Amino acid sequence: MSQRRFRFGYVLASKKVSSFIQDSLINHAQKNGIDLIPIDLSKPLIEQGPFDCIFHKLYGPEWRKQLEQFARQNPTTVIVDPIDSIEKLHNRISMLEVVNELKITAQTETIGIPIQIFIQEKSESESLLQAINRQRLHFPVLAKPFIANGTADSHQMSLVLKPEGLAGLKAPIVLQEFVNHGGVIFKVYVAGKHVKCVKRRSLPDIPEEKLGTLKENLISFSQISNLTAQDRNDDSMAELIEKAVMPPMGFVTDVANQLRNALKLHLFNFDMIRDNKVGNRYLVIDINYFPGYAKMPNYESMMTAFFLDIAREKQNNEANS
Repeated sequence: MSQRRFRFGYVLASKKVSSFIQDSLINHAQKNGIDLIPIDLSKPLIEQGPFDCIFHKLYGPEWRKQLEQFARQNPTTVIVDPIDSIEKLHNRISMLEVVNELKITAQTETIGIPIQIFIQEKSESESLLQAINRQRLHFPVLAKPFIANGTADSHQMSLVLKPEGLAGLKAPIVLQEFVNHGGVIFKVYVAGKHVKCVKRRSLPDIPEEKLGTLKENLISFSQISNLTAQDRNDDSMAELIEKAVMPPMGFVTDVANQLRNALKLHLFNFDMIRDNKVGNRYLVIDINYFPGYAKMPNYESMMTAFFLDIAREKQNNEANS
């Protein structure tokens, strides 16, 4: 395998190219027999190549048509990832449904998702409140856009502290249970069978006694850090994250592998929190396609190992075709 070189074509937005396709990744991949080749969108895809693999983060009917045509004529080329699988993550309800179907074998840890409801049309606040009560949601609740496609609008999230805040929401929207989790989120990056878990700062806990003293009814995510600004400075937050105990890696890997198979995706990450009240209860709150891998230390090694796995898959495809 060391004598053959593999051609990996890629299609990414310009911002993604600058962050992900760094010289360090190109060089590391080249040393391992992988050549990363930009696909020219000004030319038909079918006229380019050959490619052993195409990885992409691009949407729209024209790209789908070109990719499907290329795949039909080049059945041994590995496509990372199928557009139908990617689009399931654009819906904040469907993206998490699969989590409840996982069969995790951990003896102590459990995995699940927060209670959430989908509000399709804007209605009276009282109707929203009835829906919240019916699902046994309790304030505060997170309000997230229904569509999660990476645009600026899809990141406009809010925390609804009191029923009066419901009037400021725009449908379609997902209301999700807010679970106190110690101000720490676990971001799990998946590239095929390769899994990396890191700790990051998250929304601060909101104790029930503090909830009653807050004047705000609805606040944006950008303002949430102000809730505890007087209680915690950057040093104390860094200490909080440092002291946070990582979830068992065997458990994390099991969740990642089962999600990979269920979602039929190679490249994604998921955000996971640990319930303060039940220390071994973990909740997946978000899943993203082709995340910012370059934010991880030594991401080049993880991605190149993944590319080599795909190269082996390609060779198996050729041997069996």
